[in-house]
Amino acid sequence: MEINSLISYDVAPVSPDKTMKQVQELFFELTNTHLPVVREGHLVGNISEEDIAGFDLEKKVSDYLYALDVFFVNEVTNWLEVLEEFARNNANIMPVLDREGRYVGYYELTDVMGLFRETPFFNEPGGILIVEKGNTDYTFSEISQIVESDNGKLLGAFISRNEGDLVQITLKVGNTGLNSIIQSFRRYGYNIITGNEDDTYMENLKERSNYLRKFLNI
Repeated sequence: MEINSLISYDVAPVSPDKTMKQVQELFFELTNTHLPVVREGHLVGNISEEDIAGFDLEKKVSDYLYALDVFFVNEVTNWLEVLEEFARNNANIMPVLDREGRYVGYYELTDVMGLFRETPFFNEPGGILIVEKGNTDYTFSEISQIVESDNGKLLGAFISRNEGDLVQITLKVGNTGLNSIIQSFRRYGYNIITGNEDDTYMENLKERSNYLRKFLNI
């Protein structure tokens, strides 16, 4: 999956010489949670819109370098790790650095989410199965083997819940009905949370994804 094509350059990074008033005016024009601060081609950090309220608007960004949030990804970071960084930093913009650590642009959350929705997990026909087992009692290789032993095709899997000693894994399965696969998971000691062959779960995921994208664009 090619993610580098999503690198954006539309919004220029902030110079440390700008006043906080100028930065505030930029936030008024944009929907960004943060703006990257770049000096001589290198990322210094990210200034948060929430923090602006506590700053002296007459001072420069350079006076508040200590308060910047430092997060970024590299050009070689895969799309799943990019999504993880968005979530970890509660941001909708993610600076991208090259191999030499120089700032090259940024990703927008809505673009990366759109990339996720183009994966076979969303687009190929199949059923959704959510299974549960102890944190140390499962492996993805075992899950794949269970699905494939019943002539199923594992289109995707992710941990959808991790609470206490139990973990829930959401699977998208193609090529076959879920009944025999569900029985196989039970034989291997998995609890079946839900199995849905009409893709209602996928439609709900798509609706929530669309809602989130609309919300982020407000």
